[in-house]
Amino acid sequence: MIDTLAEQILSAHLVEGKLEEGSEIGLRIDQTLTQDATGTMVYLEFESLGIPTVKPEVAVSYVDHNIIQTDSRNADDHRFLQSCAAKFGIVFSPPGNGVSHHVHRQRFGIPGQTLLGSDSHTTTGGCLGMLAMGAGGVEIAMAMAGHPYYVETPKVWGIYVEGRFDPFVSGKDLILHLLGQYSCKAGTGKIMEFFGPGVKNMDMAARATVANMSVDMGFTAAIFPSDAETKLFLSQNNRQHVWRELKTGENPQWNEVTQIDLGQIEPMVACPSNPDNVVRVCELPDIDVHQVIIGSSCNGSYRDFMVAAKIMEGKTRNPNVSFEINTGSRQTLDNVLAAGGITALVEAGARVHESGCLGCIGMGQAPATGTVSLRTFPRNFKGRSGTKDDQVYLCSPETAAASALTGKITDPRTLGEAPKIPYPDKFKFRNEWFIEPPEDPTTVEIVRGPNIKPLPDFPALPETLEASVLIKVEDNISTDIIMPAGNRVLPYRSNIPAISEFVFEIIDPEFPARAKALGGGIVVGGDNYGQGSSREHAALAPRYLGVCAKIVKSFARIHKANLVNFGIVPLTFADPEDYDSIKQGDTISIPGISIAVADGSEDIPVLVDGRQIMTRLEISDRQRRILVAGGILNLAKHTK
Repeated sequence: MIDTLAEQILSAHLVEGKLEEGSEIGLRIDQTLTQDATGTMVYLEFESLGIPTVKPEVAVSYVDHNIIQTDSRNADDHRFLQSCAAKFGIVFSPPGNGVSHHVHRQRFGIPGQTLLGSDSHTTTGGCLGMLAMGAGGVEIAMAMAGHPYYVETPKVWGIYVEGRFDPFVSGKDLILHLLGQYSCKAGTGKIMEFFGPGVKNMDMAARATVANMSVDMGFTAAIFPSDAETKLFLSQNNRQHVWRELKTGENPQWNEVTQIDLGQIEPMVACPSNPDNVVRVCELPDIDVHQVIIGSSCNGSYRDFMVAAKIMEGKTRNPNVSFEINTGSRQTLDNVLAAGGITALVEAGARVHESGCLGCIGMGQAPATGTVSLRTFPRNFKGRSGTKDDQVYLCSPETAAASALTGKITDPRTLGEAPKIPYPDKFKFRNEWFIEPPEDPTTVEIVRGPNIKPLPDFPALPETLEASVLIKVEDNISTDIIMPAGNRVLPYRSNIPAISEFVFEIIDPEFPARAKALGGGIVVGGDNYGQGSSREHAALAPRYLGVCAKIVKSFARIHKANLVNFGIVPLTFADPEDYDSIKQGDTISIPGISIAVADGSEDIPVLVDGRQIMTRLEISDRQRRILVAGGILNLAKHTK
């Protein structure tokens, strides 16, 4: 990994450990961000540590997920978040300012710095040459308290880029191509680093989209060089003073390398219901579309809306299509409006929504029963849209706009000449959109609505675990399946007893009642268990229900860390075929587990109705101490 850009940033921020494959390292974190779906727990956790003020150079609290105020709970939590930001020295971005990772790269991102966020798509910041990573909320709280962020030394996957995109092809098509080629778990334990002569031909919208969805390939982060394109973007945002050049060195030693010719990339679509179920648009059959949404978490840039506006200009959406626009930020909305893009979209029949996540997290915009929804979002897990049996496809803004016109999934290359998108010299922006913390926070009182409940207390790891298998699930179970989002569930994000009633609701509505009746239990799963969102509720709520261990074929990175942080033992099958021999209701016994964890044992024998199988516990010594203590907050309180 010599001379990679990833190594340069990792080395500059290394405070514990060595950059050696397989070893855990601790990194200094320069910036943090939170969003409201996870942020309420972050600030409850931070408050419990007794630290008066956040330590990183930049900390921003965004409200971008739970912005639909159907009752008082979301509004109450917004007041809680604003008062916490004032109390702890954090910049507050209120509802309407936009999606955390879009706004952050526009207003706060700095090349070469580290950014840790309680949103899995924090990886978007890699478009600026940052090491930007998503993590569970409790790890953000620890970073805000000045602790290092711990991660296993990542491998670096070099993506050599040459050429340039053909007309009507863009960054979304590139990342979908990579997902289709390599799968949603190919990047686990790795950083994706872009280099080569073609990178200069990727604008910031393309870079942001690719970095955003790198996490949906399992990557810890994606990094682009900080070059002339980066400097231009920062200058457009009147932030050119933070730019510095960063690039891959002369002799990088990659763990693996892939060569991409941008000119060979075609318009792509991810079919239901996983981002790696990818085909070329031209290969799709005649598919009717009833909803098209551009923006939100991915493809929320100025360029994304202006290309759609130019395609739609003077035309009208198909009458069977609900055509919807979610700009990534208020700044983007303001500038697209100034350039006439919003007028063109509205006159074409578009519905323009507030800047925020919205339908991407199931917060409104649910599609009709039995219909196809075509979205520029990063994820299409079953039921995530808010419609149980949804059919969500993912695509570029070009494909989305073309399909809104025809009412069918349409290759945009059939439209004729591709539009040219001019950029303003400077993007309009007002600093007053943010709320800065007061100089003296001691007089600030934290405002707690009735839905804010105290953090649950969890016991230390017992000597022996014995419990029933509560549920057995398949491969690629997402955190949306474990802990659903949407406007019914997310308002309870600061109320763990209430939100725990929704665990596994999408596939097994009886799970919470069964877990409580049995006094807890064990979950068995397949490959890539816990993919998707960083939400720690997918670990915290099961822990509240008494889930003490999960035994799976493999874990997604962030979810595995979240399990450890809340005292759930994350075991993997030594022989994946043992998965087939276990069924729901079996009795699992793990004798001497606390001693085995403390002693560093990786091979953990497990009894299944008296029959022994072998499992693996592959975690760091630090994580073993966390498990034995019953969670990271228990350990922090004990050692501070």
